[in-house]
Amino acid sequence: MALYEHVMIARQDLSTAQAEGLVEHFSNVLTEHDGKVVDSEYWGLKTMAYKINKNRKGHYAYLKTDAPSAAVQEMERLARLHEDVMRVMTIKVDAHEEGPSVVLQAKSSRDERRGPRRDDRGPREDRPPREDRAPREDRAPRENKE
Repeated sequence: MALYEHVMIARQDLSTAQAEGLVEHFSNVLTEHDGKVVDSEYWGLKTMAYKINKNRKGHYAYLKTDAPSAAVQEMERLARLHEDVMRVMTIKVDAHEEGPSVVLQAKSSRDERRGPRRDDRGPREDRPPREDRAPREDRAPRENKE
């Protein structure tokens, strides 16, 4: 059997659960035809560079498989017929890379750099006052410049 990587784009009006259900459906198609899904990743709802079927965004999913070519052809045939799938790209590879894909690595590093969101820091009353300025009541009122 050969090693493949598949990227699917589903319509933007699907829910996340429905998009992940599509990945499971096509994984089952591969396993029914003697294939094996090594890894699958849901990349999320992303903005595309151009419209496809009047959609500006799409749910992206990624599959690493070890399957015969007949199973891959059947999966691609069913994906073309499925109304929720806009695009499927399949690439034959020599070996699968270990760990998460580059897209998930970039997403996790971006989240680490960003830090906690403002809402995660708690209510404003619980936070200590900033040292770089005086409390609100000690400041002079602003003047209108006219």
